[in-house]
Amino acid sequence: MLDWIRTRFRRGPAVPVVRLAGVITASTLLGPRGLAIETVAPLLARAFGMRGAKAVALAINSPGGSPVQSALIAQRIRLLAKEKNLPVIAFVEDVAASGGYWLACAADEIIVDPASIVGSVGVISAGFGFTDLIARLGIERRVHTSGERKSMLDPFREENPGDVERLKRLQAEIHEGFKDWVRERRGSRLKGDEAMLFSGEFWTGRRGLELGLADGFGELRAVLQERYGAKVHLPVIAPRRRLLSRFGLGGSLGDIGTSTLAALEERSYWQRFGL
Repeated sequence: MLDWIRTRFRRGPAVPVVRLAGVITASTLLGPRGLAIETVAPLLARAFGMRGAKAVALAINSPGGSPVQSALIAQRIRLLAKEKNLPVIAFVEDVAASGGYWLACAADEIIVDPASIVGSVGVISAGFGFTDLIARLGIERRVHTSGERKSMLDPFREENPGDVERLKRLQAEIHEGFKDWVRERRGSRLKGDEAMLFSGEFWTGRRGLELGLADGFGELRAVLQERYGAKVHLPVIAPRRRLLSRFGLGGSLGDIGTSTLAALEERSYWQRFGL
């Protein structure tokens, strides 16, 4: 209702802004801190459905995460852009790397800050091994499966070379899908050797522009005012907060523990890019 009222009585064109900030994950651990198709789809629907919109802007600040969720969100952006015949402009803040860059490629144009981080077109899997620890504690690991390959990369057992080989095959398939998406969306704008561009390396926005990973420098409001006029309306499309959460209510000790774990998980993603 509020969106309708603002749209009905505003003056000047509108470019709704969808903030895509945080780790991309289907896990409920990150809750509202994470990006997933379930939470992002309603925001995209509101943005692309806004009356009189001239374009849709994506404000991206994400170190990546789930390749599946990245692909689902990006596909939804392209579907709506085609359906509504609206251009999409991505504005990268601190970082659009890995899955974050996957999202940026859903836009028709990528605008960065010279100090932004872009790229990291690769796939990563990280974990820990606890074999020596449980041996010192006198703990015996017992796993029973039906199917010889049901158990894989058990952190409480010695690393199995066969498991690592299987993981690398899976990563290679996902990586190929990522590369195909970047090629499709960036096309002839890409410059430089693909072996380097798709190595998983990341660059500053300045170098990313030289490599064709971005299209220009700029700040969201300044760029959109220059293109659509000083009176352009830039409504930020954000999740609707529950009434109790607005007053800091509705939490529990369990929520506090979950939030702490979520913060640690999220921190690990950002640290890969020195942030």
